[in-house]
Amino acid sequence: MDFDALLLSRIQFAFTIAFHIIFPSFTIGLASYLAVLEGLWLTTRNETFKTLYLFWVKVFAISFGMGVVSGVVMSYQLGTNWSVFSAVAGPVIGPLFAFEVLAAFFLEASFLGVMLFGWKKVGPGLHFASTVLVAFGTLTSAFWIISANSWMQSPSGFAGTVEEGLVAVNWLQVIFSPTFPERLAHMVLAAYLTTALVVAAASAFRLLRDATEPESAMALKMAIGMLAIVAPLQLLVGDLSGKDVMRHQPAKLAAIEAFWETRTEQAFHIAAWPDREIEGNRWELSIPKLGSLITAGSTGAEVQGLEAFAPEDRPPVFIVFWAFRLMVGLGLAMIALGFWGAWLAWRGRIARSPAFLRSCVAMGPAGFVAVISGWIVAEVGRQPYVIYGVLRTEDAVSPVGAGSVSASLLAFLIVYGIVFSVGALYILRMLAQGPLGGAHEPPPTEDRAPGWALGAAPKSPGESDPQEDR
Repeated sequence: MDFDALLLSRIQFAFTIAFHIIFPSFTIGLASYLAVLEGLWLTTRNETFKTLYLFWVKVFAISFGMGVVSGVVMSYQLGTNWSVFSAVAGPVIGPLFAFEVLAAFFLEASFLGVMLFGWKKVGPGLHFASTVLVAFGTLTSAFWIISANSWMQSPSGFAGTVEEGLVAVNWLQVIFSPTFPERLAHMVLAAYLTTALVVAAASAFRLLRDATEPESAMALKMAIGMLAIVAPLQLLVGDLSGKDVMRHQPAKLAAIEAFWETRTEQAFHIAAWPDREIEGNRWELSIPKLGSLITAGSTGAEVQGLEAFAPEDRPPVFIVFWAFRLMVGLGLAMIALGFWGAWLAWRGRIARSPAFLRSCVAMGPAGFVAVISGWIVAEVGRQPYVIYGVLRTEDAVSPVGAGSVSASLLAFLIVYGIVFSVGALYILRMLAQGPLGGAHEPPPTEDRAPGWALGAAPKSPGESDPQEDR
């Protein structure tokens, strides 16, 4: 394999975005979860909800910071490693990124300060509004990022050529590209599922140690409720997104399903070994006719295969095929876990089933793996284009040498490996301590700095502070 500047730039960007997506996929859902917890506490005055809020807001703060730091790097890479792409598509895609910063990130950052440091400094209504606005900001950020990516997947509302540069002629078509609605819903639901799995895993871990811990039992019930509702819904939204892929990116669909021949009654390949050299599958485990039914809605529908596209226009089949099946397999496992938990909750045994609790712990990372797998399907399946049908990836790379790219890639590997591994381990340590881990922190004193974060933690579990109930 020739590690030229193109391949190294692709590896570098893939590494940074795969690392970055872990944190937004968690914080989007966690911000909404915090808004629900604080709203429930204000409504019911149940100290369980307050304790859970004070615990998970600390996790959110660390995750949010790590997401911001890892995301900033990618904007620089667009200029250093993908300058041609930036020059060609900048007039179209640049404003979308700018709106994400101005309308979303600034909103999050502004009210995050009130959310973290204003518990005893502002009224409960204003603090709750800040939490809601932070949650809204994370969703707004997802809106603009998915809008930009969806335009790259199915470009519309633009004019111009690669040589002259692209310009927007219809901003509504740019923002709301044909695949955007389903992809936005798919990503937001994925973020909610990711958060639900982390909350369920952390809560189950604590319940395996102490089955009577009320905070963990409540958090587990809320997480399982989210799984039981959202996981089946995600399956339906994913099917709609797949229909969009068939209409707008038929080569990607053919790679996802390992279809080589264009024909009716395509089989569904449960497992296969796609091989580009022989232009076929070396072996496959298939269900006849089901492929056409799933992708096109009818067994008699004709579905294009990879042979309909020139070899240089075909995406890497093996990676896309198996990444998609990993994502779907984990999604089915989430549905099963949600239904299992709902059944146990109905019987009042959700906190007293060691097998279920261990399954929740094991499924904790599943959301992150599924999200990364989904992005692999989306981005690798789009190849060889960076803007589908418009700009090829090999034509979008900066004119830099392989040595420069390899040096920066090595630096990223070292820095990310050290800094973010430490951050992730710290978060895991906090999760292991549980929601009561910070409940024994002393209350703020007069000589403590005004910016001391989350000074509302009670002295002991269930003990409220009169100042907070004013």
